Amino acid sequence: MADPDLDNLERRMDSAVDVLKKELASLRAGRASTNLLEAITVKAYGAAMPLNQVGTVSVLEAQTLGVNVWDKSLVAAVDKAIREAGLGLNPATSGQLVRIPIPALSTERRQELTKVAGRYAEQARVAVRNVRRDGMELLKDMEKGGDLSEDEHRLWADEVQGLTDRHVKTVDETLARKEAEIMQV
Repeated sequence: MADPDLDNLERRMDSAVDVLKKELASLRAGRASTNLLEAITVKAYGAAMPLNQVGTVSVLEAQTLGVNVWDKSLVAAVDKAIREAGLGLNPATSGQLVRIPIPALSTERRQELTKVAGRYAEQARVAVRNVRRDGMELLKDMEKGGDLSEDEHRLWADEVQGLTDRHVKTVDETLARKEAEIMQV
């Protein structure tokens, strides 16, 4: 009798949680973080390139990010990409350095960001549940194929459910931490 590959299911669920953490890291919480600019793409050399491939992104001060653009001709494109990213940022350029002051968040903006974080978390929960569904279908197929008895199927199904519950709990805890960080004044 072959055992189902729970390691693969766990890896896929871990991946969903990792994607959530990356998405939440890009949400601004009132202080400078290079993760804030990670999703920005710049039109450069006839293609859309990630910001970190046209310059060095760094934290200059607690409330200021800086992008040291390598090619002077791309400074205006970097400035435009940051302004149009929908992050509410207003960069200022001086030479090849683009300074990005991080303004304090208003209460309304904090509430909007917590809603966005909630949507990201729900997407992660759905991804984890989809992996659970795939695992349960695998168990059914194994039982139909004679690789698992009914009792073994029930035991493995409990294992898959436990794995799902742990990952959903991790998603919820991650969301709660991010919401607290966003709402902190």
